[in-house]
Amino acid sequence: MPQPQLGRYEITATLGRGAMGVVYKAHDPLIERIVAIKTVAFAGISETEAEEFEQRFFREAKSAGRLNHPNIVTIHDVGRSNGLAYIAMEFLSGQSLRALLNSGAPLTFERIIEIVSAIADGLAFAHAQGIVHRDIKPANIMVLENGVVKITDFGIAQLPGGSLTMTGTVLGSPKYMAPEQVAGQKADGRADIFSLGTVLYEMLTGQPPFSCDNLHATIYQVVIKTPPPPSSCCPGLPADFDAIVARAMAKDRSDRYQDASEMAADLRRMLRSGSATLSGEASGQIAVTQPANDAGAAAIPDQQRQNSSRLRLGAIAVTLILLTLAATVFLLRSPSPSPSPSPTMTPVADQTSNLPTPPEPYLAKQQPAEHKSAAATTPTDSASAPKTRRDTPPSVKAVPARSWKDALNADLKACREESVFSRIVCIEKARWKHCPGHWGTIDDCPSNMAGQKAP
Repeated sequence: MPQPQLGRYEITATLGRGAMGVVYKAHDPLIERIVAIKTVAFAGISETEAEEFEQRFFREAKSAGRLNHPNIVTIHDVGRSNGLAYIAMEFLSGQSLRALLNSGAPLTFERIIEIVSAIADGLAFAHAQGIVHRDIKPANIMVLENGVVKITDFGIAQLPGGSLTMTGTVLGSPKYMAPEQVAGQKADGRADIFSLGTVLYEMLTGQPPFSCDNLHATIYQVVIKTPPPPSSCCPGLPADFDAIVARAMAKDRSDRYQDASEMAADLRRMLRSGSATLSGEASGQIAVTQPANDAGAAAIPDQQRQNSSRLRLGAIAVTLILLTLAATVFLLRSPSPSPSPSPTMTPVADQTSNLPTPPEPYLAKQQPAEHKSAAATTPTDSASAPKTRRDTPPSVKAVPARSWKDALNADLKACREESVFSRIVCIEKARWKHCPGHWGTIDDCPSNMAGQKAP
């Protein structure tokens, strides 16, 4: 029986499924090597959006393919086969940093420095090529069986199924994102450095620096709150880590490390000085390097600069929260044209023994009449609707009760053409238009109220 194929690649196993598609283990008969293939299916979006994101996928994957660095997963090929865009990359045998942290395996300070320094080296190389990852987190970092550390998912981290759905609603908590990313601003390499700082913080303390039960509180923390120094959370933790974490996670990106190699140098200097020992006892102090234009400043920004940054970023946080507060309940609890979010993609690793046997993929040996997405879905935590009384928007034109749901779906479809935050406002306006004066989901809208004028 012939093996199912994607292009020239012979599929031998399924490694995982996620929001974007499926990850396969495959054999490349041309070069006689094992590769990992990540497919990308743009289900649940318009044809125009699918074409746009596929072009972006190929463009960014090709750019990432130029990255030849020992701490970055190598991309071998990109292509399209059987209606699926795919990327063939280096096959890794190991586990993600997320899995390693979840396992509870002890990490010495030396090993933490080795891992984070290796990630910083990879980021510095990518940034020098003009490529920003934009989604550095434990799940996108692989620790191989031989101890080598590699960054995965360059070029595809921000495609559909990543941090944002097609409605612009953040699915997972943005606890590893830089403030400017949360605010929807353009991200450069310093956003990756901020994210790496949050990863280091979690490795040192066991908890992410920003983590709340609801999205809005997390956004507020990322933009406004300065987390306590790692040493204040963990007795015996070398205090030298505090200055490195504080600089990497500065709210104002001009106060951060301007190059990831600077962060790696400070960590390795700490290791050479003997500050980080197996016992965790601090035996020396290091001086964190300063930006070229601020050599005399302290490693941790002074209170005046922090307050200035907070005032600027605070306005952004308040705006984001107000825009998304009302829409989140509706988006996550009511029917919507958008597909349900799926779990995060399983890392590209040799983990087939731990996965259930999935349905056969839609590959060359199969010719079904209609291809359906096999990505599993899980419920997303939703914020509870506020119970306090709220002012209602101005009156809007009434619609016939018998057709209000059809009209709602038409309005929601039109909203999808808007930009991210305009889309959220558009969706909330549609809800008020078709169920005026009622706070809650459309399903909860009283039948005798639907289509009436707002009070």
